[in-house]
Amino acid sequence: MESWVSRSGLASLQRTSLNKIDTNLVSALDELTPTDVIWRPFEDHRAWRVFDEICLYRGCLKWGETVVPYLPDRCLRQFGYRQYVPSPPLDCMMATDIDVDWISYHQSVVDVIGSSSVATTPSEVVDGYLEWYYRVSHPRLVPPHRDAPREVPVPVCDAGPSDPDWARVSTLIRRYLRQVNVEEEDPQFSDLFEALHISRSH
Repeated sequence: MESWVSRSGLASLQRTSLNKIDTNLVSALDELTPTDVIWRPFEDHRAWRVFDEICLYRGCLKWGETVVPYLPDRCLRQFGYRQYVPSPPLDCMMATDIDVDWISYHQSVVDVIGSSSVATTPSEVVDGYLEWYYRVSHPRLVPPHRDAPREVPVPVCDAGPSDPDWARVSTLIRRYLRQVNVEEEDPQFSDLFEALHISRSH
């Protein structure tokens, strides 16, 4: 890992500690619910750039001497699929046939989406994924207490609308409200917040 870090030019980040992280930002990220996140950031650009299934290739990418893992199975919701518990990360330092894997990417795509299905809501996950996320991934993002291991509770969140049309309406309203940076208490936007709540209940 050290050789990859030094080749990547990120060696200075090795000295970065959690003491330098903005705790307000970490706290704000910690409080996000699935409906607060834009899961498909490129969806509005599909008219200009059609989705290419090669984006679902799971393997090592190589540029010159740099080799890095590309793991779309860890962010399937961005591609419109239900998120499942992903495979363990790849060890690209041991990869020998990166070019062959890339040329035969179709099998990798089948492996990535074969265990999933198209999502009906942007934040859709399979049973057990959130428990895995909060047990395996989330504790790495939130520093544990120094004296004892920390239990990270799995939040119960509003799953959002189950109908794809209502999910789209909900996403568009949330996006607009974020752009104008308003709070729910603002009376000028009360109708939009009411519409947002109605869209989430369908």
